[in-house]
Order: sequence, then structure tokens, then C-alpha cells
Amino acid sequence: QEQLVQSGGGLVQPGGSLRLSCAASGATLDSACIGWFRQAPGKEREGVALFNRRDSRTYLHFADSVQGRFSASRDNTKNTAYLQMNSLKPEDTGLYYCAASFQSLCALQPWAMDYWGKGTLVTVSS
Repeated sequence: QEQLVQSGGGLVQPGGSLRLSCAASGATLDSACIGWFRQAPGKEREGVALFNRRDSRTYLHFADSVQGRFSASRDNTKNTAYLQMNSLKPEDTGLYYCAASFQSLCALQPWAMDYWGKGTLVTVSS
């Protein structure tokens, strides 16, 4: 059974950086659509980043709120996906989830994902 194990969250000052990891077991990520989502207290879960690489083509999509500050990648040798977060702001605080889809549709929507990590907390505060 596919499992996604997350790590890398923590407390960081505004302007700082964090890298979140999402390690998969039970299936390989090399053909998966990877989504990153976050949920702030009292708010709905929102899509942050989408990474898809198939047939030697890489597709990336980021929410407007993180465009230019976040990047996403995948290391097939480690079966792990990453979300690099730079220039962090207090409004980036939340519980961050990675998710994977092995369907033909790759969309940054919770309903489009098949498997989910348990989440890792990111707190941006001085």
C-alpha cells in the first residue's frame, strides 16, 4: 500500500527557508502527479504546488501566493518529492500536506489526489 511520509516542517523566521520532503513507499513516484497543499487554522485546505513529470516533460504549477518563492522537485533515486520554500511569510503558516495521484488527471485539487501524507507543520514567526 502506498504511503507518503513527510518531514521538514518547523519554526522559521520571516524571510527564512524550509524544505519539505515527501518520501514514498509501496509505489514509485516517477510517474506520479505530486501535489502540495496547506491548511491554515480556520481555513480550507488550499493547493500550493503541483509537480508532474511524464514522458520527459516537467509540468509545474504554483498558487499565486507562493509563485516565485516556492519550488517543487522530485528525486526518483530516493523516491522522494520536495517542496522548497523561500522568503517565507507569516501567512505561509499552516499544516502542509503532500499528495500523489497515479491517474491520468493531474490537478491541484484535493479530490484529484489518491494518497496523502499526514502533514507537517510550518510556522513562520519572529
